[in-house]
Amino acid sequence: MTKLRSAIIGCGKMARVHAQALMNIGDTELVAVQSRSLDKAKAFGESFNAAPYTDIATMIQQERVDVVVICTPHPAHREATVVAFENGAHVLVEKPLAISLDDSDAMIAAGKAAGRQLGMISQRRFIPAAYRIKQAIDAGKLGTPMLGFVVMYGWRDETYYQSDPWRGSWAAEGGGVLVNQAPHQLDLLQWYMGSEFDELYGVWSNINHPYIEVDDTAVAVVRFKNGAIANIMVSNAQKPGIYGKVHVHGSNGATAGVQTDGGSMFLPGRSTIQEPPLNDLWTIPGEEAMLPQWQEADKALFNSVNAVEYFVRLQHEDFFKAIQENRRPLVTGSDGRRTVELFNAIYRSSKERMPVKWPL
Repeated sequence: MTKLRSAIIGCGKMARVHAQALMNIGDTELVAVQSRSLDKAKAFGESFNAAPYTDIATMIQQERVDVVVICTPHPAHREATVVAFENGAHVLVEKPLAISLDDSDAMIAAGKAAGRQLGMISQRRFIPAAYRIKQAIDAGKLGTPMLGFVVMYGWRDETYYQSDPWRGSWAAEGGGVLVNQAPHQLDLLQWYMGSEFDELYGVWSNINHPYIEVDDTAVAVVRFKNGAIANIMVSNAQKPGIYGKVHVHGSNGATAGVQTDGGSMFLPGRSTIQEPPLNDLWTIPGEEAMLPQWQEADKALFNSVNAVEYFVRLQHEDFFKAIQENRRPLVTGSDGRRTVELFNAIYRSSKERMPVKWPL
């Protein structure tokens, strides 16, 4: 099968993780990189033997690019995605899909009009402990998911926000912890719960980051259309970072949970993943004793790979196979839109000081 020709749009810290992952995949060849700065594109391209460009359309046409991976600041996702679709490329976008529902809908519509795939990076779905929960839910082992819980206690210091000029502002980043760090756990929550959103009450705050204008903490309660409920608590205000967890409790009383992150949180270009992601709760009848075995297996995997690159690579591989097999990728643009719905609902509810109903 012919290798798909891939390119990266944006040369930030996560772009290097994606480039490393692409270099390790047999189904693709990284051929180009784009940045508004030619100097940045050249420096990045030299590291990965990829041709540098400043114009997206020119890059796609001249290099015959099949797939682009977008790693720009969040507010720029829409423009890059639409241009890529208009020039015939499939698009995989770093989380979040966008910062607004209008941008999300424009991106999804552009993909449909072009007959091309749109996916969003949510590599924690590919963690064995996280995927194990989805398999159990799909097999009916929890009955119907009726109570969900997301908690993320992380930390970002002032040097983090100073590391890129777009961080920490509404205009350039689109939000704070809800937009940048929490989408991974929010995506798992909506993936597990399955039902459509019905109502949300949320608040956000800035606890200990006076040098940014966006949220470092947010709390919300969500009701789903099938009657299920969930609690969301996410924060970048706990030194040095404690953990991130997603738990699901079923109608039959069974519980499954995953600790996706432990210890100080991963910072692109500054630190690696501190602790292996593991199932931390599992009370499904007849499977309780499996928990220690799964934890040992997941620890062994974690210690045998570069976890930062490995799970991103798994998502790339799924996306390329989806293109080749003409099927949906595991994480679609529509999935990404649901995460955008969640954080926009929290911002709106906090501003209006009242619950928000769907559709938004």
